[in-house]
Amino acid sequence: MKKIFLLTLFLTALACQKKETTTEAAKETSAVKDEHTFSKADLAVVKHLDLDIKVDFNTQTISGKASWQIDNISKGNEIIFDENTLTITKVTLGDDEKETKFELGSEVEFHGKPLHITIEPNTTKVNIYYSTTKNAVALQWLNPQQTADKKKPFLFSQGESIWSRTWIPCQDSPGIRFTYNAKVTVPKDLMAVMSAVNPQQKNDTGVYTFKQDKAIPSYLMAIAVGDIEFKAIDNRTGVYAEHTVIKNAAWEFADLGKMVVAAEKLYGPYRWGRYDVLVLPPSFPYGGMENPNLTFLTPGVIAGDRSLTSLLAHELGHSWSGNLVTNATWDDIWLNEGFTTYVEHRIGEEIFGVKEAKMQDVLSRKVLDDNITEYGATNPDTRLKVELTGRNPDDGISEIPYVKGYNFLKVIEQAVGREKFDVFIKNYFDAHAFKSITTEDFVKYLNDNLIKGDKTLTDKIKADEWIYKPGVPSNITPSVSEEFNAIDAIQKTWRTTGVKGLSQKIKSTTEKQHFIDYLPADITAKEMAEIDAEFNFTKGGNFVIKRQWFVQAIRSHYTVAYPAIEQFMINTSRTGSLMTLYKELVKTSPGKDWAEKIFEKAKSGYHATTVQAVESLFK
Repeated sequence: MKKIFLLTLFLTALACQKKETTTEAAKETSAVKDEHTFSKADLAVVKHLDLDIKVDFNTQTISGKASWQIDNISKGNEIIFDENTLTITKVTLGDDEKETKFELGSEVEFHGKPLHITIEPNTTKVNIYYSTTKNAVALQWLNPQQTADKKKPFLFSQGESIWSRTWIPCQDSPGIRFTYNAKVTVPKDLMAVMSAVNPQQKNDTGVYTFKQDKAIPSYLMAIAVGDIEFKAIDNRTGVYAEHTVIKNAAWEFADLGKMVVAAEKLYGPYRWGRYDVLVLPPSFPYGGMENPNLTFLTPGVIAGDRSLTSLLAHELGHSWSGNLVTNATWDDIWLNEGFTTYVEHRIGEEIFGVKEAKMQDVLSRKVLDDNITEYGATNPDTRLKVELTGRNPDDGISEIPYVKGYNFLKVIEQAVGREKFDVFIKNYFDAHAFKSITTEDFVKYLNDNLIKGDKTLTDKIKADEWIYKPGVPSNITPSVSEEFNAIDAIQKTWRTTGVKGLSQKIKSTTEKQHFIDYLPADITAKEMAEIDAEFNFTKGGNFVIKRQWFVQAIRSHYTVAYPAIEQFMINTSRTGSLMTLYKELVKTSPGKDWAEKIFEKAKSGYHATTVQAVESLFK
């Protein structure tokens, strides 16, 4: 009887503890209001996804079943999902697949429709049968001619910020995390990979299974299907790419394993198992996307000299800031990108040295200054904590959260010292691992664990000014590079001494970028031609050099470069770089006419989000 009594007490205590834990979890979820999801996670929330889908290139659709394990916190009769342009055919409950009612609510621009599903108080599983449509923003279907090998079709997804709901019915908020398993059926001559543990070679069935046992938000759900191969770099890193790209990609990313080690040295263990990268076709709209286990990369990073691999450091950094510790809403995007840009710079310093880090620091400061000038110093979108209610949350993914967030963290580092700040960030990642937090959560953690009521330190950091006010506070850390100072001196004399031999003094990609960025505003087409003859920027530059050089070519009417500019803008879909060039073109009437002609030729190869961004410039 004593054992039974003790067991009863234990089970009662355990049940109470579980109830309290669930209640606390519900409070934590409900405390954060995400304006960009229809779901009400404080009432009923998803916990795990079992996805069974078929990828059909003939109809350009994904179809199948999304089975969600849920926590019906309120014991109510409804759970709400997000969907956008999906076709929902049937919804059932439980393993016995009891059919239930579902209803789509009114459509909201950018957000799609709420999917209301009738459940029971004890429901723990909801099965949604669905298919995608050709309007799925997240999915990019490529014909063979749009790939590197030009033999087989290709598919990839891009879920950030709220586009995962266009290929999976989900509770599409960065504040809601879940684990997943997936079964994906594809044509037998293609291979599927996801943001999970991945196969390393094709099988002969066309059926692939995946497991992600770390809880992630929906925007990190990712899939790619194509004629791809894998090549290992070391025992936990490797590269996926098409056959004609794989060898060069593996060479370009040879330092990938070293980057992981450098990041671990700074911020603690890498917690995701493998870290691989997938090189996508040119229409991928970003430099990279930090999908867990498998970063998606633009082929533009393959420069042939490993000069652009700092992008890898950024995407790797997201394994700590973004994937491990995530912004709870898109208003808090700087928590992902500002921290990751800081981590990127620290990894870069460890791998590429202090001189390169200082040059990158100056470049980052220029990007910040340029963006503040473009937006206006009083524009509320130059705050770190932004307000995106009623807007497309993609509007918050500008360069401001990256570079202003980075500079804010540099200010804190300078105020307390690097050694102390390193400990703080490592502890911050540990304390919030696999959680989604708000800016206010960060501010509280900063005050409780670093500032600790020290008024002098508070005044030195000026956190409220950085986070909640537009523009840039006066306590920003100066950025200085001796290498760039030497280039600045050359800028003052080359018009007199000539440009011959300058390519032997200005060698690295970073140095060339700085030289191009600060060419005289009144530079002539003749002078541009002389510089081009010395450096071969128009034909021989890597992706970044070409982009910066083409900005100057547009400004100075260097018509020799115009065919190359047009080809560059047609062959890439990297939104940020394209917007830089389109923005420059639309400043003049002839430039805008040319831009619209280029866009008409190029838009079929652009990602849907890229098309939206460029079209906004023409309005």
